[in-house]
Amino acid sequence: MKSKAIDAITLFVEDLNKSKEFYQSVFGLPVFYEDENSAVFKFENTLINVLKVPAAIDLIKPAVVADPRAGSRFQLTIPVENVDAACAELAARGVELLNGPMDRAWGIRTASFADPSGHIWELAQPLPQSAGR
Repeated sequence: MKSKAIDAITLFVEDLNKSKEFYQSVFGLPVFYEDENSAVFKFENTLINVLKVPAAIDLIKPAVVADPRAGSRFQLTIPVENVDAACAELAARGVELLNGPMDRAWGIRTASFADPSGHIWELAQPLPQSAGR
């Protein structure tokens, strides 16, 4: 296998309409594709597919769809020019942050929030290099 790109990420959701409204409102994206089980949003070169849990069960069996209360196992990171400004936009749209904005030791300013199904999104902004680095 030689692919170096991720074409699509599918997120399993309990409430498709609530998730669709969230992605349209928070990210300002139109629906790229939808049917009765899913809504797809295009982030530059990656598709985010929000898929109803019953359809996800059929998609991944014999694997099991985890309960949202099981805890987070990943996060999706979006680069932004200004984390603080992006957080202000999120707040204006009614989104509560999980953490941040904060400067990380690895040179990135971050803040995180969750979608209605608990998928974690991180905003990330590179910090200016200090003279000592």
